[in-house]
Amino acid sequence: MIVESPTKARTLKKFLPPRFNVRASVGHVRDLPKSTLGVDVDHGFAPRYLTIKGKGDIIKELKAAVKAASPADVYLATDPDREGEAIAWHLAELLKLESPKRIELHEITKSAALDAIKHPHQIDMDRVNAQQARRILDRLVGYKISPLLWAKVRGGLSAGRVQSVAVKLIVDREREINAFVPREYWTIEARFAREGRDAIVFPAELNEIDGAKAEITNGARADQVLADLEGASFAVASVKQREMRRNPAAPFTTSTLQQEASRKLRLRVRKTMQLAQALYEGLDLGTEGTQGLITYMRTDSTRIAPSARDAARDYITQAFGAEYYGGERTYKLREGAQDAHEAIRPTSVTRTPDSLARILKRDELKLYQLIWERFVASQMAAAVYDQTAVDIEAKPVRAAARYTFRANGNVMKFAGYTKVYEEGRDEDAAEKAAQAKNGRRAVAVLPALEQGDSLEKKELEAKQHFTEPPPRFTEATLVKALEDNRIGRPSTYSSIVETIQARQYVEQRERRFHPTEIGIAVNDLLAEHFKDIMDLQYTAKMEAELDQVEERKADWVDVLRQFYGPFERELQEAEKKLPKLEFRDEPTDEICQKCGRPMVIKSGRFGRFISCTGYPECKTTKPILKDTGAICPKDGGKIVERRSKRGRTFYGCANYPACDFVSWDRVVGEPCPVCGAYVTAKTRRGTVTFECSADRSHDTSAIGGAPEREPEPIPA
Repeated sequence: MIVESPTKARTLKKFLPPRFNVRASVGHVRDLPKSTLGVDVDHGFAPRYLTIKGKGDIIKELKAAVKAASPADVYLATDPDREGEAIAWHLAELLKLESPKRIELHEITKSAALDAIKHPHQIDMDRVNAQQARRILDRLVGYKISPLLWAKVRGGLSAGRVQSVAVKLIVDREREINAFVPREYWTIEARFAREGRDAIVFPAELNEIDGAKAEITNGARADQVLADLEGASFAVASVKQREMRRNPAAPFTTSTLQQEASRKLRLRVRKTMQLAQALYEGLDLGTEGTQGLITYMRTDSTRIAPSARDAARDYITQAFGAEYYGGERTYKLREGAQDAHEAIRPTSVTRTPDSLARILKRDELKLYQLIWERFVASQMAAAVYDQTAVDIEAKPVRAAARYTFRANGNVMKFAGYTKVYEEGRDEDAAEKAAQAKNGRRAVAVLPALEQGDSLEKKELEAKQHFTEPPPRFTEATLVKALEDNRIGRPSTYSSIVETIQARQYVEQRERRFHPTEIGIAVNDLLAEHFKDIMDLQYTAKMEAELDQVEERKADWVDVLRQFYGPFERELQEAEKKLPKLEFRDEPTDEICQKCGRPMVIKSGRFGRFISCTGYPECKTTKPILKDTGAICPKDGGKIVERRSKRGRTFYGCANYPACDFVSWDRVVGEPCPVCGAYVTAKTRRGTVTFECSADRSHDTSAIGGAPEREPEPIPA
């Protein structure tokens, strides 16, 4: 049996019959050549595949293993997706297998493996051709456009069919932010209590003026409203109650897992996929042996196998009671989603996170718990709330206008799935502002109110607000935008996010993506000269056509031919018209210590750096370091802001390498008031909190450090 991963091979060896020799291909064994295009565009886009460098010994071992068995006894158990199907085909070609037995392991467990062995099938050439078409498309775009960027911009750059569109999303969002003009608005907020009956004080917000939506756009109007309400009496005009049911979210797909792990666990997309791969391939559980803990983690589907749904029903009814089971829930597939295999779920629902707490590493356990809770919750009953909306009418003493306040309250009647899990949200400044403006912020515990009840006004104030620009993308929201626009495949999002940072097209600051100067320049060049490549709808159309190839509704060569004709014409025009870009050096007030010449900020393939103007005679360079004002707890040096090779911000001592102190979180200037250890600032959902590095429980509320200011936007 040949699989892709050595880890998966070790897991399978432990529970397959001894007659099975399980080997790993260690990923792809053949690919297009690196030094040439490798695609014959004049003869049906025939690809030229070469053995990947360094795979010779692996292939030799596989050939020997196949010879020791027999061609009829070779099972190809590569991953159950397009890439896995293509690897199986390449293996069959290399090993000269005439009728290989293709099997798919959707989970790495003994029962799943033995069942798959009983039901082998042929390699799905439609799936293979869909992968070949995707690979060739990506090669044509990257191999043809990248040299233009090297010649016209600088070396080391690249273009990609999906990565370039991802950068465009980020650049377009930056321009929206730069063009945004804040609009002033005011809210009138009050706090009431029933007169003489109880002490419950609840919030309400001005909702209507003379029967129309309250819109207050300046301070003068807000002052007028406050003056009108001076001395007014307040009474309950109406109380509306309704039962509200909220259903659980579907079990995880690849995309939703990446988003939720970013929101809740602050895991980067790449880290999430690495952890999920380990959970899928199998971990040593001690007395249970090595077991795969989750199903295959590259999937678009929300479908659950009947056996898994039955197991979840039994677990839920035993753990929580029959009333918590939600029945046989099914979830609608997203448009264009592939339903080849199940949603991501635990291979055994009885293997609870608590039972693995002493076995799994911290991040493995966190991700497993997220997957387990989401799956269990997806099969549970809806949460039931009593939702109450109370309208409060003001009766001004002098003014004729009618003012109505609104108080909202929710009371949970039945916890349902929330007993286990609640979905995270991308709460950004714009969303919070919208919630505030629509009066949804004030959701509180309300006393039992009836129409006609007189209310005592405890507070009344006007608050000024400004509309917020759209938020910059996080990894979670970028993944969501790619999926919503049907750009790329969820299995590729991790590499896309990493590539656009490695190319220095974007960088992360406070977990938000900012385009760099080079990213904006390359985006604009491509958008002007390769309109189809940079068009979101066109890219989504290409994804749909690749899906049609897999579904036997389109021919892969025809898809490539329809793409390449217009693309080649754009390429020829771009070669004539693409301008040579010059990036001016930014002056600094620093002087080179070696030759005394001024130093400037330059942009290179690895980002911005400080260089001597005497180059090439003087080759002095230094990194750009931003002083944070904090002191290194190890040697008393300055703590500076640095960038990792992948563009992630971290903080370290300026005396590196003499001092190796580093921190992913910003170190603040004041020590812990309890123990004197250094304190870090953590930003969660726009709120900055301070934590002692020695003990999180220490009270750091006395620290007066200001939250980090939003960096100035890069000029368009």
